[in-house]
Order: sequence, then C-alpha cells, then structure tokens
Amino acid sequence: MTIDPSKISTSKTPFAMIDKHSAIPSEQEILFTMHTVFRVGEITQTPSNNRLWEVQLTITDESDPQLSTLTNRIKEEIDGRGWHRMGKLMLKVGHFDQAEELYQELLKNASTDSDRAHIYHELGRVKWQQGHYEKEIQFYEKSLEIKRKTLPEDHASLAPIYSNIGLVYNNMGEYSKALEYYEKANKICEISLPPTHPSLATSYNNIGQVYNNMGEYSKALEYYDKSLKIKEISLPANHPDLATSYNNIGLVYNDMGEYSKALEYYDKSLKIREISLPPTHPDLATSYNNIGQLYEEMDDYSKALPLLEKALGIWRKSLPSTHPNIKIVMNAIDRVKKKL
Repeated sequence: MTIDPSKISTSKTPFAMIDKHSAIPSEQEILFTMHTVFRVGEITQTPSNNRLWEVQLTITDESDPQLSTLTNRIKEEIDGRGWHRMGKLMLKVGHFDQAEELYQELLKNASTDSDRAHIYHELGRVKWQQGHYEKEIQFYEKSLEIKRKTLPEDHASLAPIYSNIGLVYNNMGEYSKALEYYEKANKICEISLPPTHPSLATSYNNIGQVYNNMGEYSKALEYYDKSLKIKEISLPANHPDLATSYNNIGLVYNDMGEYSKALEYYDKSLKIREISLPPTHPDLATSYNNIGQLYEEMDDYSKALPLLEKALGIWRKSLPSTHPNIKIVMNAIDRVKKKL
C-alpha cells in the first residue's frame, strides 16, 4: 500500500498506526477507516507460490476527480434516506434476498400510504430480479392503486410503476400489454422530464425492447438509438446503464443475423460491466451468456462454452435456482457440448 500524505484530505484521518496496541507489535499493524478507498495498480503473481498474488494499492480520497464523479453519481441514483437508501443500494449491487428482507421489515412499520406505495414498488423490483413475475406485478399494482387515489393520471411518480408493469408483461411475452404500459410511462416522461434525463432514456429503451421482441427491428433500433444518445450525454462513460443500451442494440443485430455488429455492441457492454459491477452481478452473466450464445450461432463452440459456463456460475450464485435464466444457459451448454 502506498500512502501519499499530500493526497489525503486534512479533514479526515483514514488510518492509524496501532502497533503499540497490537497483540503482536512486530507486525506493525495499521487500522484503516471503513470508508478508505484505494486505487488498484499492478497485480502480479508471487514467484514462490502461484496461489498468492501481490496487489499494489494507492490510497485516494474525495479530491480524486474520478472517485468524486463516481461518488456524486451514486448519490444521485441511490437517493432516499436511512434504510430506504440501503434497500436501493442492495438492489443496485445485486443483493436481492437481503433487499427483500429489509423492505418486508420496512413494510411492517410503514405509517403512511406514501411509504407503503414506495415499499410495494421496491418489492416489485426485487421480484423482477428474482424472476417471480406474477408476484412482481401484484406489488406494482398495489403501489399504483395507492398512488392513483391522490395523484393525477399524468403525475411523474406514476411513470416508473407503469414502466415496471410494462416490463413484467414484456417478460411474460404479452407484448401488446407491455407496449400499452410503456407508452403510458413514456408520455408522462416526455411531459415532465428534461429531454436529456436518464429516465427518459430508460423509457425509450423499454419501448425499443418490446419492438425487438415483436420482430420490428427498425423501430427497436430507432428507440434504442434515442435512448443511447441521451445516456452518452448524461452519464459517465463506464455507467452500467450505458452497458444496457449497448447490450440491447447487440440483441437486435443478433436477431437480424448481423453477428459482427452484435458482437461489437456486446463487447462494449461487457467491458463496462466488468469495470462497474460486482463479479457476481446477474447483468455480468447476461453479457457472458449473450456472447456465448452468439458464438454458438456462429458455430464457434470452443469460444462459446467457457462464456456460457461463466454465466451459469454467476447466475447460480446470484439468482434463485428456479430462475428461468439458469435453465436457458444450461440448455445452451448442453447443446454446445454435444457439438464439440
């Protein structure tokens, strides 16, 4: 670890030498605060033991421009207060079961309709990640029912609920219903949000996804392109939402049989996800699965297999064993193994 005192904020003390208080003073122990952040430098395998790796770390703080940009962006996305904010963070990093436990506890103690509507909506998001679509839509409808009692039909806070109900119908293959709810959400977003707002980009992305599922590829690319342009303006270059756009455009080209273009966009998506997401996040598995299945379609089975196995390993760690994605990738692995 390298610690340059000139790079440390004078308002905080990130570490303390505790060798005088240690049970083993010869080890010269150092205690770091929990919010200490290190930049990862060189990673090398030790020559004496190939199971050990040496990692060079350099301490940094909020004055670092890249860290400051990332921290400010996280503060914008993980809004709210207290345990509600913790729940959003758990969802963002893929800790879905823990998020559900937290929101169920918050629901028991909710004192207002507004709080209950919010918690029902977040529980719906949890069920989406777990692949429980029917339960997901039940939570969204409970949230929507509460909000519509006191809000006008075009209120901005209704858009995320309409959008998420659309997502459920899309996942269930009911595309006309999905498009109906997505268009309701998009109409509200276009009225209530600035033209470069990330939520408007998400709305365009969702409509593009339905058109892709319906086989209307030109319309899908039109909406995906609208979404991507907003994200490139409003988000950092390594933001996971950009990876989603690249991945979705790749899906369209894949469905059109334009495999080289599909691979180009899949690779862009994967590079961002490998940088910005935890190694067990299900979106990272989605990238490995998509690229693996693309190589399968290109008859390059030796490249397909390790990617599909990576996807399976991550999904087994991050999703319930009954999640449909696990069965999909297992079937793909079986097909590839038979052709090797």
